[in-house]
Amino acid sequence: MDLFDRRFLFVVGKGGVGKTTVATGLALAASRRGKKVLLAMVNCKERASQLLGSEPIGAEIVNVAENLDAVNMTPDAALEEYGMMILKVRAVYNAVFRNKLVRAFLKGTPGLEAWSMLGKAFYHSNPPRGEPDYDLVIVDAPATGHALDMLRVPFVIDSVAPPGLLRRDASRAVEMFRDPERAGAVLVTLPEYMPANETTELADALTGELGISVLQLVINRVLSVLFAENERGVVESLPTKLDQDSSIRGLAIAGRRRVLRESVQARAIRRVCGHIDAPVSELPHFEGLEGDREAVDALSEALMQVV
Repeated sequence: MDLFDRRFLFVVGKGGVGKTTVATGLALAASRRGKKVLLAMVNCKERASQLLGSEPIGAEIVNVAENLDAVNMTPDAALEEYGMMILKVRAVYNAVFRNKLVRAFLKGTPGLEAWSMLGKAFYHSNPPRGEPDYDLVIVDAPATGHALDMLRVPFVIDSVAPPGLLRRDASRAVEMFRDPERAGAVLVTLPEYMPANETTELADALTGELGISVLQLVINRVLSVLFAENERGVVESLPTKLDQDSSIRGLAIAGRRRVLRESVQARAIRRVCGHIDAPVSELPHFEGLEGDREAVDALSEALMQVV
């Protein structure tokens, strides 16, 4: 089944691994395949507009490319829009959500702000009535720990909330998130020890605790391999065999550093790929993506190349 045949994708990973870059690349690739796509960022330091060459993306949905809309969700704006989606009538919304006691309750309810953003994104992909606004919603989720906390919220609401609109939507979201033909996670990591280890733990939490499928693993900033495995030992030991004043000593030291990085990379990739049973995309390091639409387009296509 094609990744873009789903209706809802979470892009998740450790902070700094390139989640926004990957989420934006996926959104572009899906939109070019004729899907109407919403890229929903979760209250983040917005940089997708720099990648897309668009105006800054705020709390209101804006069009950023053909078939592609984007939004940087904030708790207050998402709560208001989600409330309007549910209640439909502005007067009813004002009577409920503008009430000081109600707002104080909402602010003090653990997880409700997170659910307002996740629920808003979910609503665009699967409203209770009528056709969805988008063929595919891609959520650029927070870093690992915060992402898991956010994803746990509908499961908690579904388990403990009394019957009503809130529980109804949470139950529908849980059902969809656990259906690998409609939703799942795209995990982003780097070929380094700490990100790889955190990614394996994230995959275990998603699949084991929440029942959310990992649909694709993206390994970002992969170095091209300069030295075959049987050459690395020779290159690594070369500096110790040269005189201090050798004209190639600097080159030999640079070669050893490269070998060490390639060895770490190879072990990290084996670790994460051996643990996570999902298609894998390896992305090279793209320089100067901001403002270079051709490079962003190349990256989006590379995401679809599974190794």
